[in-house]
Amino acid sequence: MKGDFDVIVIGAGHAGLTAAICAAESGASVCVLEVSPKNVRGGNSKHTRNLRPMHESALHPLEGSYGFDEYMDDLLRVTDGETNQALATLTLEASANSVPWLKDHGVAFQPPLGGTLHLGRTNAFFLGGGKAVMNALFQCADKLNITVVYEALDIQLDVDNGVFRRVDYSHQGNTEHLTAASLVVAAGGFEANLEWLAEAWGDAALNFLVRGTPYNRGDILRQLLAADAVQIGDARQCHAVAIDGRAPQFDGGICSRIDCVPLGIVVNNQAERFYDEGEDFWPKRYAIWGRLVAAQPDQVAYSIIDSQSAGLFMPTVFPPVEAPSLRELAEKLGLPQESLSTTVDTFNHSIVEADFNHQILDGCHTQGLAIAKTHWARKLDKPPFRAYMLRPGITFTYLGVEVDANARVKFNDSTCTSNIFAAGEIMAGNVLGQGYLAGIGMTIGSVFGRIAGREAARHAR
Repeated sequence: MKGDFDVIVIGAGHAGLTAAICAAESGASVCVLEVSPKNVRGGNSKHTRNLRPMHESALHPLEGSYGFDEYMDDLLRVTDGETNQALATLTLEASANSVPWLKDHGVAFQPPLGGTLHLGRTNAFFLGGGKAVMNALFQCADKLNITVVYEALDIQLDVDNGVFRRVDYSHQGNTEHLTAASLVVAAGGFEANLEWLAEAWGDAALNFLVRGTPYNRGDILRQLLAADAVQIGDARQCHAVAIDGRAPQFDGGICSRIDCVPLGIVVNNQAERFYDEGEDFWPKRYAIWGRLVAAQPDQVAYSIIDSQSAGLFMPTVFPPVEAPSLRELAEKLGLPQESLSTTVDTFNHSIVEADFNHQILDGCHTQGLAIAKTHWARKLDKPPFRAYMLRPGITFTYLGVEVDANARVKFNDSTCTSNIFAAGEIMAGNVLGQGYLAGIGMTIGSVFGRIAGREAARHAR
């Protein structure tokens, strides 16, 4: 099958560019179609800070070891077993090559951050963050003569019985047509499509904020599902964290996240606690808080700490609301003053004294509360008191297309041999049925980007 290119990649985030680079290094001619303008390129990947690789021994910049068994145990715990075991195994094992591959392609790393992240052993942090990663990969793409088309709008796929034929798109007012032997879809999820989210979540979705790019609207995913690709995942499952309620509607990025939740209490707009703030280390639980807040009245909550927590968590981009007393804090937040005072007093009197240490599972817990706090329970009694308003911040969705171990998209007609491959968020639901583990989204993109690129090039040859 001859075409304008050997491989077309849709989406120029981390997974898409990784696929494009691997396809080009395998000898294929490659074109990348990206819907965004060049100045905001990089998709959600530009907001990332790290990925989570398996390593049996110390691997700069990582400390110690993070072996397969521990990694799999972490993944199964956060997903509650909702994962394709074979693809999860493939992802974890292949992740051991992610840091060396990125280093070979110009990405630099830095020592991990401290505070409530607890990631020094498990996650490799990018020097300069996700934008530096994307700039390095775009430089590689340029050296490999990969064609990148920005502002490729209204992309329409021609797929017949699971086989990609051509793609039409609009560019600078003209309608363009391209053919290729293979297609890699790396166009993200549908988190920026609030109307689609509302189909699953109802009107609550209209109060969600989107941490990443406004261009991930799920148009390519819709077309693949309409072409009878096998669907994976649930439309309600997503990576949703609690972010500052003052963040913008789109592209607030990682700096909008609030990391002080384990150090205090979280209440809804009735000043009532609704979940265990100290259930586990923050990287294993931070991604459940978006869904928890989404279930509260008006999809809003408040993280409340006192002066004892200063300097123990990542600084926030917006300053907290601060007051010398709980009643004054409640007044500033618009919360019922008596209820907040009662909630905090009850919490303080329930604490079983122990040695507070936010770096370990310290066992400082409450006793006798309907909703316990399992670790890091410490009295809120040292003014000034501080609070952050929380809203659900959607990072990416898990509904996607099913793939095999070669990243090939499966279609309901099992007799077809598709020439369509997938990487990144559009297929992450194969590994993440629910829940989230800090850094694993970039890991999935790294692993399946490499597989999809190589296999698309092999198919083209």
